[in-house]
Amino acid sequence: MAGRISRQFIDDLLARADIVELVDSRVPLKKAGKNYQACCPFHNEKSPSFTVSQDKQFYHCFGCGEHGNAISFLMEFDRLDFVDAIEELASHCGMEVIREENTASPAEQRRQQQIHQQKQDDYELMLQVSRFFQQQLKVANDKDVAIDYLKGRGLSGEIVKRFGIGYISNAWDGMMSVFGRSKSANQQLVDLGMAISGEQNRPYDRFRGRIMFPIRDKRGRVIGFGGRVLGDEKPKYLNSPETRVYSKGQELYGLYEAKQASKDLKRLVVVEGYMDVVALAQHGVDYAVASLGTATTFEQLQTLFRTVNDVVCCYDGDKAGRGAAWRAMENALPLMRDGFSLKFVFLPDGEDPDSLIREQGKQAFEDIIESAVPLSKFLFEQLMQQVDMNSFEGRGALVEMFNPYLAKLPDSNLKDAMLNDIANNFGTGSEQFLTKLTKNIQPEKPVQKAKTSSKVTPVRLAIALLLEQPSIAQSLGHVDVLRPLTMPGIPLLIQVLEICLDKPNIKSAQLLEFFRDTEQGKQLAKLMCWQHHIEPEAAQDVFLDSIEKLLNNFVEQRTEVLLQKARLGQMDHNEKQELQALLNA
Repeated sequence: MAGRISRQFIDDLLARADIVELVDSRVPLKKAGKNYQACCPFHNEKSPSFTVSQDKQFYHCFGCGEHGNAISFLMEFDRLDFVDAIEELASHCGMEVIREENTASPAEQRRQQQIHQQKQDDYELMLQVSRFFQQQLKVANDKDVAIDYLKGRGLSGEIVKRFGIGYISNAWDGMMSVFGRSKSANQQLVDLGMAISGEQNRPYDRFRGRIMFPIRDKRGRVIGFGGRVLGDEKPKYLNSPETRVYSKGQELYGLYEAKQASKDLKRLVVVEGYMDVVALAQHGVDYAVASLGTATTFEQLQTLFRTVNDVVCCYDGDKAGRGAAWRAMENALPLMRDGFSLKFVFLPDGEDPDSLIREQGKQAFEDIIESAVPLSKFLFEQLMQQVDMNSFEGRGALVEMFNPYLAKLPDSNLKDAMLNDIANNFGTGSEQFLTKLTKNIQPEKPVQKAKTSSKVTPVRLAIALLLEQPSIAQSLGHVDVLRPLTMPGIPLLIQVLEICLDKPNIKSAQLLEFFRDTEQGKQLAKLMCWQHHIEPEAAQDVFLDSIEKLLNNFVEQRTEVLLQKARLGQMDHNEKQELQALLNA
């Protein structure tokens, strides 16, 4: 394994990256004074409290407290680990990641090596297995059965290649005979869900006699598979289990391919199956994804809304399809802020997206998508079916039934409109009724506001100013004058000063990166967000004044300590000299 990513490279990367441009590519920002604002992508809110500073190259939400630099944003928004976030940002900036020689202890290096190697081996093995399945579609003895099946579903060679579709014959060890060549390889295949442990510790293929659909993560890495039988065997679809690289509740089949097909996605359609996604793409609807055999989860919906503002769930019109829609609606409620749209469409009995688009074509399918029912209307219709709308009792019960769903909605124009609609159509329509209705809604537990420093101390102020303008450290010259000081926060102040003096051109985002994943880093992030109201042009003078106050406070406190010892007759020779120097200063 290569060593750690070079600290100098991280500095250079943060210097090259523009956090405003990066965030704006995922969360549209609006200019607000010298900063930029948006509704926070990390919690639900009506008024924007998420601020991005171009000067500091730093973001902060005054609602939920999330904060950080460009690397932190990618880690949180795209759910990447630290190394992946750096690689993603480097790719975004057109830079090649540079690593340095590993200086960790031999034991730690071995641990790092094992973790890194395991991860790389897993992704590489899944890629090789995927290529094996694709090759089997060309060379297997019974390949014609699989090819005829795919042609019968209207799929071209080009679309099969784009989605990496493959095949595996109905043998117990078709895949294992190629990849299961050692005990460790066997275990890895079991761990990755590609094999099942058999008797006498002889694993066998999980997938047999199936068309194979590779599932890719947002970076295009194969993390799992879905397999469809060619006949009527059960189960019709078999999916990879949860593994160390695959969590089905957080992934969406076809999302990577949809992003590859269009760099400017506006809408995503959620369908139920792999073949639906592929068939739609075959006919030009290349913005469909599937939720991998689960009801669309909160995490999947979060990913969808981080990709586009317009999501349409397309389900079968049967009881199961409407149940899936209801669960998706419930999961989506906390995410529905202004500008987001979630709609539902239900296909006629016996139809699915695959069959419908093959029989009626792209335009007919997109016409159906355009007629989708908005989340609010779907909620109203479903609840109205549960009561007698011709009685006062039924209408009164309906109003109560709305409460838990409205409570999940963040404050927004959508919520206000729904409240008005309920008051006008199912209540008295009076201002008093609307007020009572609003009061009766028990809101979801609010996000805790971020705690910020409130007490102004010279140490806090000096550090906060350094974080905003690291260059003012040069006005101090050196830190030796601070080393005798014993007040709280002095060690951190000295540490920050030393970095600033050592790197005269360092910027705020780079400075914070030195303290990632440390307790000091948490303290510094709070100070970075502190509203101290010192104008930039006054920062250096206030900084030096804070240092002078620290020194004066120390002199006063030290003098008092020594005078007290003198009164008690407890001073040694050195302390007497020190006291004399302090009194003459």
